[in-house]
Amino acid sequence: MALMGATGTGKSELAMRVAKTVGTSMICCDSMQLYRGLDIGTAKPTDAEREAVPHFMVDCCDLPDVYSAARWAKEARGFIETENSQGKKPIIVGGTGLYLKALMQGFADIPAEKPEVRQRFDILQREAGTAALYELLQHKDPNMALRLKAGDTQRIMRALCVCESTGKTLSAWQQEEKAATPIDCPVFVLDVERETLRTRLADRFHAMLQAGWMDEVRWLDGLKLADTHPAMRAVGYRQLLDHLHGKLSLEQATADGITATRRYAKRQVTWFNNQTRDAVHGDSKKLEKLMYG
Repeated sequence: MALMGATGTGKSELAMRVAKTVGTSMICCDSMQLYRGLDIGTAKPTDAEREAVPHFMVDCCDLPDVYSAARWAKEARGFIETENSQGKKPIIVGGTGLYLKALMQGFADIPAEKPEVRQRFDILQREAGTAALYELLQHKDPNMALRLKAGDTQRIMRALCVCESTGKTLSAWQQEEKAATPIDCPVFVLDVERETLRTRLADRFHAMLQAGWMDEVRWLDGLKLADTHPAMRAVGYRQLLDHLHGKLSLEQATADGITATRRYAKRQVTWFNNQTRDAVHGDSKKLEKLMYG
């Protein structure tokens, strides 16, 4: 089964309770918890939580590696099959809807990007800007360019890297027959009243800062990653990096980070409402009863 929801809704805590009771494991469906070193700002499960319940798809790679939805789905599928062979049905839990979609519907198994290709486009982006990348994409993969906004640096970069690394456009890859059989599982979406969630997100942001988040941001900054890397654009990290670089006061970076987190949560809610139409929505009490069933 899958338990999804916006950041800060408490889905991990609910999944932990259920997993402990039924004796199963958890598969984290989070695009940032994959990276080693990004612990506090991603609300990664603690060592104690991982000891109590096995967690998969956490700390899977070192920066500057870049994960894709197809890669996550392929590796998650392997863990599911292994757990199923031992009589367990792991709980998929997280807020990255695209990753769940890749697992349930099956995405084309696109070969990994070549690091030197991404580095070349990173340099081009720094020197010429995203507009130049978009213009290049219009020539290399016009179908994908039509589907993307001209300012969507991350997805434009991904499309160019795939095309250059594989010799085939991303739009062509996506039209191919799915490489894996889609997985069918019940999906639950944890809903929390809007004002309650807004308060939780603000409180959590402050708690993360108290826990040493800025030290983690300094470490990330020291890696000198390209601005286009997903880790550098992650909600909260981006605003705190601006503070570190002297662009914002810590007070303003905190306010901006909380606002960005709330907007991100709103986008997640919209995604799960529109993209998981067969999912069962409810509060923690309602879903916990259903998940045991």
